[in-house]
Amino acid sequence: MFSPDRPIYRQIRDRIVERILAAGDGALLPSVRALAAEAGVNPLTVAKAYHDLQASGLVTAKKGVGLFAAAGAATDLLKAERAVFIAEEWPRVRARIDRLGLSAADLFERA
Repeated sequence: MFSPDRPIYRQIRDRIVERILAAGDGALLPSVRALAAEAGVNPLTVAKAYHDLQASGLVTAKKGVGLFAAAGAATDLLKAERAVFIAEEWPRVRARIDRLGLSAADLFERA
């Protein structure tokens, strides 16, 4: 379920980011307790992930109501996720494509 090479709170943060990207700005996010139960982790771990996102301005808390994706969060996250993909993931993908001798036609044929 969780990868041992990254802190669990970062992996929980990634799950929240995926929810924001899927649901968009203003989306109601799961409570700390609900997400902790869903993920099978300590609520403090989830709270740390939410704190990180709140400090970045991506999540807002409305007292007595819940946690929400901030205005502009989806756009900001998509931009950041794309930059990380291009900088970190794409070079590995491209190298594997080259090692396997695949062409663009081979890739698009399967899409």
